[in-house]
Amino acid sequence: MTEKNSRMAALRQKMADQDIDLVCLGPGAHLKWLLGLHPHADERPLLLCVSGTGAGFLIPASEAESLREKTELPFFQWGDAEGPDGALERLLMDLRVTEPRRIVLDEAMRADFAALVQDCFENAQGQFTASTLGELRMRKDDSACRALKKNADIADRALQSAWAMMKPGLREADIRTVIEESFLSQGAKPLFGIVAAGRNGAFPHHQTSDTELKHGDAIVMDIGGGVDDYSSDITRMAIIGEAPKGYHEIHQTVNNAVEAALETARPGVPAWCVDKAARDVITRAGYGAFFVHRTGHGLGVEIHEPPYITATSETILDEGMVFSIEPGIYLPDRFGIRLEDIVVLRADGPEILSGLSRDAAIIDA
Repeated sequence: MTEKNSRMAALRQKMADQDIDLVCLGPGAHLKWLLGLHPHADERPLLLCVSGTGAGFLIPASEAESLREKTELPFFQWGDAEGPDGALERLLMDLRVTEPRRIVLDEAMRADFAALVQDCFENAQGQFTASTLGELRMRKDDSACRALKKNADIADRALQSAWAMMKPGLREADIRTVIEESFLSQGAKPLFGIVAAGRNGAFPHHQTSDTELKHGDAIVMDIGGGVDDYSSDITRMAIIGEAPKGYHEIHQTVNNAVEAALETARPGVPAWCVDKAARDVITRAGYGAFFVHRTGHGLGVEIHEPPYITATSETILDEGMVFSIEPGIYLPDRFGIRLEDIVVLRADGPEILSGLSRDAAIIDA
């Protein structure tokens, strides 16, 4: 059975277990995961509809030819002159879905796409994908884990490329360019690159700027690129010359928080316990007020996806889940420190995908 067929079969099993009659997906991450398709998305309704026995596309005529090369599922085309209503009616009749009791809608699809389906089934109970595609996507299979490991290795090399040329006088933007060029040279698409020097590091989502690197800067580097439909996400620190006062103590605290989270993350453990383990270490060190975000997020087809490692998440962690562990401490007007690893949860605990030490890279100045 191909990967696409096995994922469709797994979705249908979820539908059967939960008495769901119809799943409707728009262009986006769910469709990409399920069928490996990412059609052009605009205001014209384009939907994949899946029943217990069949599947088909509601598709604008303008998209049909290009998508036909990538799937054998039936198309129910519509043009701008007549609109999508008739084609959607034919699709639902073909799927033998006329009076569904429960339907699932892609939470990321356009609201007018969802309304088109809801107008057909005013009496159906609607829900989003959390218990179907969401649950399936949280547990990565071997092929996904291999792709994620490949991406992690590429990101490791991109960071090493940046450290090799880093020096005072270069700008944050110059460092990001080196990282992007490394991704491209390895066949990956650059997706994001935070380079935050000195006081800019106190902003967790600093917008990389023309700030020049100088002696004594602690630099947060949070980067990611994508290849084979998956991506990377890693954060490491660099120091230009001598570290700022208090840096090493705080770096050790953040690393201890990572280690506590890694020790806590096991199958069967609620996600909030992992967040608490990291947060408790930082709070006991006196920096609780400066850890201002969640401990982690899932990584897969999307850079941020379930499971989310937050103080309130009741998600029970399971084998095959992939997520970040990335506590941080951010001191206004001084510096910030974040250390991030992506892990695959195995039966005996987390497997870290990066091969890089979490020690700061020391750049001779």
